[in-house]
Amino acid sequence: MEFFGDLISANHEFANRFKSEGLTGEARQGLAIVTCMDSRIDPLRIVGMRAGDAKILRNAGARVTEDVLRTLVLATHLLGVTRILVMPHTDCRMASGEEREIHALIKEKSGMDTRSIEIRTVKDPIAALKMDVVRIETYPLLAPGIRVMGAIYDVSNGLLEPIN
Repeated sequence: MEFFGDLISANHEFANRFKSEGLTGEARQGLAIVTCMDSRIDPLRIVGMRAGDAKILRNAGARVTEDVLRTLVLATHLLGVTRILVMPHTDCRMASGEEREIHALIKEKSGMDTRSIEIRTVKDPIAALKMDVVRIETYPLLAPGIRVMGAIYDVSNGLLEPIN
């Protein structure tokens, strides 16, 4: 509790003002957003939505991994998702170095050897985004008729640049 007291206190304040909207687990706007874990990104506000409107999937670099595909299978078959936006961003740490450099930096900072995991750095963000969009479009286990768009979010001005 010592390290999380601020969170629990903030939650009590939140709960005191909380009003249930009767939301279900479905995405009211039929949207799933695959984006980065970067804390500068507020995915729902970026696209003009609110809690309950979309499913948000986040990881370092906004990459379409096996787990993202697993989650999209569930979302498209069971949770009302009919559209998927893949949304990496500018100034991303995953696009600022080579895989070996990231591993070396972690080793330097913590002494931990992380070479057994794939970091998935991105040399060409647009090429990576296009590949991830194709990966979703061609994945055979998603519900039929899913629409996919790729767009890069610019953290300096708030704009989305469609890439498809």
